[in-house]
Amino acid sequence: MTRKGAESGATAQSGGLALMTGVGPTITSATKLWFGKASNAPGFRSLPHHHGEAETGAYLLSGSARIYFGKSYQEFVEMSAGDFMFVPPFLPHLEANMSTTEELWWLACRTPENIVVNLPDVDDASLEGYRRA
Repeated sequence: MTRKGAESGATAQSGGLALMTGVGPTITSATKLWFGKASNAPGFRSLPHHHGEAETGAYLLSGSARIYFGKSYQEFVEMSAGDFMFVPPFLPHLEANMSTTEELWWLACRTPENIVVNLPDVDDASLEGYRRA
């Protein structure tokens, strides 16, 4: 069991997105599962990245998110609190907090582990509708 506040930040990260492990090989006896939480500060986004071979399921606890993907990150989906999302293996994407005043919180689950492969960054201006705090 991992108690609130005892989550580990010693996991793969993507700039602008803070990942914390609740269940995973680094802090539990899990061998094929990573389950944790993530947050984006108001108006911030992750770096472009993918999760290698891992399948990812995510649930937006609070906030307003936009997930950019596709060629030059020109495609996107909007998410609101209560929405679920599936990210297939090797899909380049980035997560953006569309609010400049409210923090964004996610729950995420990956198998086999929290793999994060950071990719070259893109200019904020190329991301339709995104603005920093």
